[in-house]
Amino acid sequence: MNNPELVKLASRVENRILLIRGHKVMLSSDLAGLYEVEPKVLIQAVKRNGDRFPLDFMFQLTRAEFANLKSQFVTSSWGGLRRATPYAFTEQGVAMLSSVLRSPRAVAVNIEIMRAFVRLRQILSTNKDLARRLDELEGKYDSQFRAVFEAIRQLMAPPDSKRRQIGFRPPGQG
Repeated sequence: MNNPELVKLASRVENRILLIRGHKVMLSSDLAGLYEVEPKVLIQAVKRNGDRFPLDFMFQLTRAEFANLKSQFVTSSWGGLRRATPYAFTEQGVAMLSSVLRSPRAVAVNIEIMRAFVRLRQILSTNKDLARRLDELEGKYDSQFRAVFEAIRQLMAPPDSKRRQIGFRPPGQG
């Protein structure tokens, strides 16, 4: 793949990483699109190599999780009638896909996916580090700067979302 293709691919990958059941994942339907294969081909390859995909690498969404996800994205492109819900692949599951799907396209896509997961981890780590440093600075200065520190914290905080959280919540916890 040439450089403009990789830039476009990187953007597509980052937009498809979701948080489900507390894990950063990519859906089998999105991965199939990136790999340019039919979703059923991807799932067949995974099932033929099931021992390579333990539960912490991949899990299938429940119907409720899938319905919730569809309602949040409000899109009709997620295939009307489906016999089965999509699978969610963690970072390790996506890495394992490279040993199952061996086309040059699959290798290039996997490299970009791994880079996207690394960038996401770096962003989260940087934000935690910034919050820690802010706490240290606040401890060194007196109350006259408290308003400044509070304003900085508000800028760092993620925007409040009125949407419901994606994923399964066990009964009695929500």
